[in-house]
Amino acid sequence: MALMQFMAITMSTKLLSFLTMLGLVSPDPELMKRIGAATALEVRATGIQYAFSPCIAVCRNPRWGRCYESFSEDINIVRSMTEIIPGLQGDLPANMSKGTPYVNGKTKVAGCAKHFVADGGTVNGLDENNTIVDSKGLFSIHMPAYYDSVIKGVATVMASYSSLNGERMHANTHLLTGFLKKRLNFRGFVISDWEGIDRITNPANANYTYSVEASINAGIDMVMVPNNYTDFIGNLTMLVNKNVVPMSRIDDAVKRILRVKFVMGLFEDPLGDLSLAKHLGSPEHREIAREAVRKSLVLLKNGKTPEQPLVPLPKKAAKILVAGTHANNLGYQCGGWTITWQGVPHNNLTIGTTVLDAIKKTVDPATQVVFNEVPDTNFVQSSKFDYAVVVVGENTYAEMNGDSSNLTIPDPGPSIIQNVCGAVKCIVVIISGRPVVIEPYVEKMDAIVAAWLPGTEGQGVADVLFGDYGFTGKLARTWFKRVDQLPMNVGDPHYDPLFPFGFGLTTQAVKGN
Repeated sequence: MALMQFMAITMSTKLLSFLTMLGLVSPDPELMKRIGAATALEVRATGIQYAFSPCIAVCRNPRWGRCYESFSEDINIVRSMTEIIPGLQGDLPANMSKGTPYVNGKTKVAGCAKHFVADGGTVNGLDENNTIVDSKGLFSIHMPAYYDSVIKGVATVMASYSSLNGERMHANTHLLTGFLKKRLNFRGFVISDWEGIDRITNPANANYTYSVEASINAGIDMVMVPNNYTDFIGNLTMLVNKNVVPMSRIDDAVKRILRVKFVMGLFEDPLGDLSLAKHLGSPEHREIAREAVRKSLVLLKNGKTPEQPLVPLPKKAAKILVAGTHANNLGYQCGGWTITWQGVPHNNLTIGTTVLDAIKKTVDPATQVVFNEVPDTNFVQSSKFDYAVVVVGENTYAEMNGDSSNLTIPDPGPSIIQNVCGAVKCIVVIISGRPVVIEPYVEKMDAIVAAWLPGTEGQGVADVLFGDYGFTGKLARTWFKRVDQLPMNVGDPHYDPLFPFGFGLTTQAVKGN
């Protein structure tokens, strides 16, 4: 057991961390497909055959702690990004009927479209809360990406913790069975979320027998039961014996699960393949991740005036400052769901490149790079820097722990911006899973870059900052001025953003910089 745990930890540190879904958005579905293929290969290399991806939530309020798992506030972008599914699972053969799950070989994994449905529209952006939406909103905003996922052969769909108009999705027979399975002809299996059936009642576990009955009859086929599995087995057996849950429902669930296992070849080849371990964190996969980072970066401001751009930054300078809590912190770059559920802020386990290391590798050897995480104004003023790169942003979080009512940059981020940008030309790189409050500091900053959560490949940030590649990224979600505007999405009557949906300044690559 100890050897197995050591191998698992060793593999997890080698695994590549792609930037988060929100940052992955670029007008490049082909890149998304390559990311899916690389992810599948690395997951299979660990012996796992199943990935809980993609999240096709349409995040309508950045206060939601899972907004970084969503591609965009815009359904058209989310739909285009479902191209990750054939990357994860393989291309659906032309002769296969729509709705049939498909996984092509032992370098691919079963995908999971989640969380069905409308988890990105909850009231006040609260995780697992209630989404209030009419039929038009449901089927024009939150549902269409599931059409695409089913057509592309996604193997599984995960139900959402949240409620829809007051009804828990884990117990929503109309949508799980009536719409997803019957109307869309989805023939894979529906899986619950972690302890998802427990939360059908309020408070959770208030009536576990009812939760088992309601979820299975609604159309949940596989249940994530991490702890009280004996209660689950006992309750379900009793409900079947009493015909409260009909045997036909059990047969349907088993058939769907077996269908996915058969198409994956698990009965012929159930074990992991150690020969795939060479692909973990491979140079080829890191280059894909680095490309994705480059294409995801959004340049929000470039110079105090258009005639005086700061970017691309000169590689050759006497002395430059790199400052900020996020400049030399791989844990912040990767965010939540890395090593642990909530992420590890000072992560020295995962292999990767911080923004600071990337800058040092990129600038001219004669350029002196000074790193000071939290400099004061006197230090900056007295040091005669040519320019400064400030890297600040959010702490690590996942799920409800990331719900935020204020969306401010945590301390000491704001004071770092004030101290540095008030004393020298500065570009501020924001590491965050969503737009955050920056309006009070915009005038003080010479240039601003939204870098999202770039993952392990911080070199992609330096590639664009210093002009080896140009900025091309566009905002996949609206950057608000104040949180009291939220929710605010493109097309809303009260739309008055700091930076609108689709915004992003462009630059050209500079040869010989």
